Amino acid sequence: MDETDQQLLGLLRRDARSTVAALAARLKVSRGTVTNRIRRLEDDGVIVGYTVRLRPDVQQNVIRAWMGIAVEGNQTRSVIASLLGEPNVATLHDTNGRWDLLAELRVGNLQELAKVLERIRLVKGISNTETSIHLETYRLS
Repeated sequence: MDETDQQLLGLLRRDARSTVAALAARLKVSRGTVTNRIRRLEDDGVIVGYTVRLRPDVQQNVIRAWMGIAVEGNQTRSVIASLLGEPNVATLHDTNGRWDLLAELRVGNLQELAKVLERIRLVKGISNTETSIHLETYRLS
């Protein structure tokens, strides 16, 4: 995956309903290039689906968790690419300090959380993780 793929994924994560023409204009590439890249990302399993995002306070029965992720060596880009393909990663942040990345996970139940944690821990380049379940939000921005 190159920088254009990463930018395309970022645009789709913000608005999966964007038209191919709008994506092409934002990326400054042809519509055919966008169509081919989306098809390749889907075929490669990087894009595994499209969804609707709801305000966090609207989702009553969703378990949210925060996962700190340590990345081995200089494999951050490939780890990020893998995590962007994980449908239960709601947000992904590059950080400093103890963890290289911070992922917000959203799942429907604890069994699903266990499966997501297992999938993420198996990603090549991840050396360590720590997960905390989100209990309460006191201020929404």
